[in-house]
Amino acid sequence: MTMVRKPTSPITIGVRIALAVVYLVPLLWIVLTSFKDGADVIGSSTALFFRPTLDAYRNALSPELFTALGQSTVIATTATAIVLLIAIPAAYALARVRGIVPTIGLSVLIVLQMVPQTATVIPLFQVFGSLRILDSNTAVILADVALMTPFAIILLRPFFRSVPPALEEAASVDGASSFRTFRSIVLPVVRNGIATTATLVFLIIWGEFLYAVNFFLTPGNYPLSALLAQQVSSYGINWPGLMALGVITSVPILVLFLFTYRLLKEGLTVGAVK
Repeated sequence: MTMVRKPTSPITIGVRIALAVVYLVPLLWIVLTSFKDGADVIGSSTALFFRPTLDAYRNALSPELFTALGQSTVIATTATAIVLLIAIPAAYALARVRGIVPTIGLSVLIVLQMVPQTATVIPLFQVFGSLRILDSNTAVILADVALMTPFAIILLRPFFRSVPPALEEAASVDGASSFRTFRSIVLPVVRNGIATTATLVFLIIWGEFLYAVNFFLTPGNYPLSALLAQQVSSYGINWPGLMALGVITSVPILVLFLFTYRLLKEGLTVGAVK
């Protein structure tokens, strides 16, 4: 039987066009500004018609950029891995356990999500200072893990709840241990959810700014998010340099998004309805 698609309504088309304009115009402005000279940034006459230059990209492609890129990669990858190691078993437990315990656990996680990030900077700074791990990747990674673990657990729990308990009961009858059942049956079923969570956690940590600026005492150790802030100074803002760095640092995120778009689409749909 052939499925007949309903024609898209004019309202839907109008909403899509409006959303495209809202999101694409700022991106276009960022890209155009990155090709401008500093004198061409301010002024309506040079908004669209100007002489393009690659000076901002030449200045941006410096050793500091590649150092910051390495820092961001190490921090985001390591923190995401640790978050998943904690969140996967915790979310599975909250999805399977019944009673007051999971209710209290979910309530605590929601409360932790409501705490502003700025409220944790000073306590964490004091703790990391006493442990003598300030100005190191360890401090930022631990802070990011603490920030993202509640989010990951809440996001993963619906995926585990979508796994039929009958699958685990059948494996138990066949003699499989609880760990083997979890590893061989449950994890493959929720792989899209894990990939979705890992992608979202990685993207958020990649762009995290507050912890990086406060826990790195040496600017030479800054990741990309903090390096962007150095374009803003008391002498003004280097708009072409800032936009060029923004374009360059967005390329890894764009590549990751293109490779994981299908998983994100399917995973978020499952997580929204379960």
